[in-house]
Amino acid sequence: MYDLAAAVPALGLAAGGTWWVLDLPATFLAIVAILYAALAVLLLFALPPELPGPGLGPANRITLLRALFVITLAALPLSTSALGIDGRWWVVVVGTVVMVMDGFDGWVARRTKTETGFGARFDMETDALLMLVLSGLVWVEERAGAWVLLIGAMRYLFVGVSSVVPALRAPLFPSLRRKGVCVVQAAGLLICLGPIIPADMALAVAIVALASLVWSFGVDTVWLLRQRPAASTSGP
Repeated sequence: MYDLAAAVPALGLAAGGTWWVLDLPATFLAIVAILYAALAVLLLFALPPELPGPGLGPANRITLLRALFVITLAALPLSTSALGIDGRWWVVVVGTVVMVMDGFDGWVARRTKTETGFGARFDMETDALLMLVLSGLVWVEERAGAWVLLIGAMRYLFVGVSSVVPALRAPLFPSLRRKGVCVVQAAGLLICLGPIIPADMALAVAIVALASLVWSFGVDTVWLLRQRPAASTSGP
């Protein structure tokens, strides 16, 4: 698809800038390229037969740009043993940009009347990958124990459990609480990585972030399970 090819120069700028600023090994660029190839394949398989516009459409292009930044961050722990102060500041800046952009793709989709299930899923999976990457970096940088990985893994664990518990695959109601907790996770993990944040404060922030996430998933899980009897007993 044209959009995937057109995104390559933007990926080159993001990855090249990160490589140059942080003085990373050349393997970093190779890892970014592999991750983008995997992303492109997944998108091509997930694309619906029709989209409400030429190519991916304006909103999905914004999400794709966000995804480019996320995979650039994902390549960091795979290519270096420690970020250092400069690296942590870089992650905080790039992660903040990704968070700010998250408020635009949905707005553009609504503004242009190009909302789709594919776009919502693409946005959600990009957010989930960001959480996984940031939680991994917090752990690698020894700002919290391995338990912090649960923040990034929670979404994937939920999907795994839902594969054997059909009730958890039902659609959820729209929730500001869910969106707010997502923001708390990303902001909390970025705070943990901040070089000026003391270690004990970073640990406390990570604990609060994980607790709020467990609570939010718990609320949704209980609600979904409670719908199961009603759905099974309902009939004509």
